[in-house]
Amino acid sequence: MAPGSSPSPSLLRRLLAAAGYRVEGIAGGILAVRLADHRAVAIVPNGRSPEELERAFPPGTVHRTVVYDEPPSDAARASAAEHGLELLDPTTLGPALGEILLASALAPGDGAPTGPDGGELGDPFPLVASGARTVRPRIGRREAQAIAGLDAARYVLRLVPFYVAAYRVRAVAPDGGPGPTRRHLVAVNATTRRVEIWEEGARELVAELDGPAERLAPQLGESAAVPLAVEAIRRHHAVRVDHTEQHAGAIVVESRRVPPSTEQVRLGPFSLLYVPYWYAEGVAGRQIVDAVSGRGVIDAPLRADRV
Repeated sequence: MAPGSSPSPSLLRRLLAAAGYRVEGIAGGILAVRLADHRAVAIVPNGRSPEELERAFPPGTVHRTVVYDEPPSDAARASAAEHGLELLDPTTLGPALGEILLASALAPGDGAPTGPDGGELGDPFPLVASGARTVRPRIGRREAQAIAGLDAARYVLRLVPFYVAAYRVRAVAPDGGPGPTRRHLVAVNATTRRVEIWEEGARELVAELDGPAERLAPQLGESAAVPLAVEAIRRHHAVRVDHTEQHAGAIVVESRRVPPSTEQVRLGPFSLLYVPYWYAEGVAGRQIVDAVSGRGVIDAPLRADRV
């Protein structure tokens, strides 16, 4: 997004709704709440104080953001910090918008457990229905243009291949013993080798898109995706374990992050899925926007085969 510019309130409302927020009107603005990751965003005129706005946020929201239409005063910033609120304005919204729209990355140990006592790892659950191989975009061209902030640019929707598999993992408990079993999705970018952990149900799969797109060819074989996925899963679910010892009357606490062993990871079969990204290419440069989350992307591929 261009410095000093931001989407209009109506466009922000559409972006937030597309990202899974429940959007409703409040005095002078809107309040958007996403229960899945306890985020809330208030978009209001500059005159409303952080103390007043804190009471507008529902109980249980963890990450609370206030977006003013003008830069706030130093007193407002100090008050927001005291009340645990993030303050944004037209000059700072652009870099933060992708994080607001993107569903929060799952913290280590988050996700649905398979049982109260961990249970058996078992086989990972089935992933996709036959024929549903493309992720439906939530961000249209107009929204992508507002996020990228490039004028006179050519916007192309490209489909990036990912090897995606369901997995189950048993992380280490904080006391060093076995923890509960969790289930998630792991997605390996078949062009950049980057690995992501996805939340179940966060993406809708379809057989094909309504409009035109360019499909990128995989640059990575499925067999090469397996070790990348397993190592990413282990890093993601590493848990801090404290080990306490007493030496000469002093208590020494050693903390280290312990990943689950490879034997505690069950990886299901991969499916080749195509994820949509908007490529904005113009004389002023190039921006790439995730068409599902609205997040800006840096390490995206260039080569495409048109479909």
